[in-house]
Amino acid sequence: MSDFIAGPRDQGLYRLAAGTLLVAFQGTTAPEWVLRELENGLGGVTLFGFNVSDPDRLAELSASLRAAGDPVISLDEEGGDVTRLAYHVGSPYPGNAALGVVDDTELTRSVYRAIGDDLARCGVTLDMAPDADVNTADDNPVIGTRAFGSDAALVARHTVAAVRGLQSAGVAACVKHFPGHGATRQDSHLEIPLVDASLELLHERELVPFRAAIEAGTKAVMTAHVRVPALTGGLPATISPAALTGLLRGELGYDGVVISDALDMKAITDAYGLAGGAVLSLAAGSDLLCLGPIPTEPDIRKIISEIVAATGDGRLPVSRLEEAAERVARLRAWSGGPRQIAAGADGIGLTAARRAVRLTGPAPQLVDPLVVEVDTPPTIAVGEVPWGFQPWLSQAEVVRVTPEGADVPALLADAAGRSLIVVVKDAHRYAASRSVVSALLAARPDATVVEMGLPIWRPEGVTYLATYGAARANAQAAAELLGV
Repeated sequence: MSDFIAGPRDQGLYRLAAGTLLVAFQGTTAPEWVLRELENGLGGVTLFGFNVSDPDRLAELSASLRAAGDPVISLDEEGGDVTRLAYHVGSPYPGNAALGVVDDTELTRSVYRAIGDDLARCGVTLDMAPDADVNTADDNPVIGTRAFGSDAALVARHTVAAVRGLQSAGVAACVKHFPGHGATRQDSHLEIPLVDASLELLHERELVPFRAAIEAGTKAVMTAHVRVPALTGGLPATISPAALTGLLRGELGYDGVVISDALDMKAITDAYGLAGGAVLSLAAGSDLLCLGPIPTEPDIRKIISEIVAATGDGRLPVSRLEEAAERVARLRAWSGGPRQIAAGADGIGLTAARRAVRLTGPAPQLVDPLVVEVDTPPTIAVGEVPWGFQPWLSQAEVVRVTPEGADVPALLADAAGRSLIVVVKDAHRYAASRSVVSALLAARPDATVVEMGLPIWRPEGVTYLATYGAARANAQAAAELLGV
């Protein structure tokens, strides 16, 4: 315990402050400081892809964390592009965009039940999913295929199905990103995005899935680092009392756990600092503070110290920490109950991905195919998750090129007398990618284009295949349809 802790009252404050934090760490085993702080009341951990090598090792890690305290063990397992369990190989489940285009809520429930069972077997108690954003901005750099779609009613019914699927496995759902990240054109990892919507529009669009998830009993809701002037003024929602206490708690009547999005994102740290943002988020109504992989042990101690100090100078009532602790205790009690882990829905991910694939134009008759994958820079939310056709096209030549480094004449020469397949991901967001594809199609209009992001930019007059995501399951389903 930190040196500044003195008497029993201060020890109690320390535990209350530490209990609001979900910390992260590097590696597949918990460092000593994390285990020590769990003994001192630390709220729990958030795991990332670098913490996961295989399910058995993750289960061992979870067991070691539980032996040290009573942690909330959380991660982002959305299926699709955002995966932690399958970070090194790609998810066996398609993401929300694919499930939304199929629009079968029972399928969505089944996929999320399978995800929940996978997590339960590994000792994870809370999944920071599903994404309930209504993705109305085509150029959204952080949501995209993570959303079920752009229609509020569709997103709402699939959000409910996802919540029920996860929680039927005994894993708490955390619906995100409140009050909505789907209309943004900036990445909150880098800056504060703007949602320029009236309160009326928020209620008609962004809030519809959250209201439905609350009615369905979601155990947690995650905040967004977005500025909604009509609601939050100049503040991001994560530190806005109007958003978290007034709207979420008051108007929508939510009494579950509110979790901040990662506080080490620049939308918070650049303007408020890590510790300052933590105090402001708790004061606004958050119960658990998610901390990404950037904060170190000294940073965590500074955050705890600042929270304790804030209770003494009027910035943060002790009652707010006690309220947060009570909500988190309820979450722990629920997730600590008996679980009925299913044997596993073998193939449900691939089944869903197959149903999501959409082919426009005649199916190609392939001859010695050359597959050109036009690389896309990874987003911070997704990370370096593998994507593409390489695992599934053993009979084809697969070439990965960058938009800036693509040698179009050489590629065309290599494709002479062969079928040409051009694979992109979110080409609508990258002019350089579109230029490469257009140059290839100008010489080879018989080529097939595969879009593994959102199918917004569609070259005319060519065979076009949309997967609605770049998960491993999406690639396999597309390869089967192409017959390679």
